[in-house]
Amino acid sequence: MQRTKTDKPRLLDEVRARVRRLGLARRTEEAYVGWIRRFILFHGKRHPVAMGAREVEAFLTALAVKDRVSASTQNQALGALLFLYREVLGVVLPWMDDVKRAKRPERLPCVLTRDEVATLLDQMYGVSWLVASLLYGSGLRLLEGLRLRVKDLDFARRELTVRDGKGGRDRRTMLPATLIAPLLAQVEEAKRMHRADLAAGYGAVWLPDALGRKFPGAAQEWGWQYVFPAAQRSRDPRGG
Repeated sequence: MQRTKTDKPRLLDEVRARVRRLGLARRTEEAYVGWIRRFILFHGKRHPVAMGAREVEAFLTALAVKDRVSASTQNQALGALLFLYREVLGVVLPWMDDVKRAKRPERLPCVLTRDEVATLLDQMYGVSWLVASLLYGSGLRLLEGLRLRVKDLDFARRELTVRDGKGGRDRRTMLPATLIAPLLAQVEEAKRMHRADLAAGYGAVWLPDALGRKFPGAAQEWGWQYVFPAAQRSRDPRGG
């Protein structure tokens, strides 16, 4: 049976729509939808409207006790459920004092020495080597490196700009002199791929929602292209 225009949207579709109206990241949308789906399945497919703080507590406690998830994972699940009730269902949940909290590991991070990093990089080649070298030399997180746009590289000043980094902030960082030549070569390869995509009727990349609405043609502009484009074309799961 086909849905009519008067049918109420499915709950997860409502969640997606609310996330997009608020301009949240696609990864946030995927995480929220995933946790809300798990919450519903955990309680035998009951609708969240028929549940509340007690069921949320039971779900979060099971994550910590049975699934032994990390504290950050449990907090992500809590954030998804708070979003569901507050932003989608319009229900404010009371503070949940009875939730069994996942324990934060008390250990120091493992930091490689310079010799260990050099040994690791010696075993890498091509784009993988360049990405890893950039992460180490410029102090980038993995996704920050993979999401670099052409316009974020300033070879004259030997610096790069990280957009929407941790905490939603932009920042500038150094661009190692030893990586300038291989990065220039990578940019030329990205340009070749972009020209081929344009000739085939493609070549558009994802843009932040507000920018994409204001400048719809910017998605095909060279400066917005990724420094490390994917080997294969893909469709935007939101817009197609």
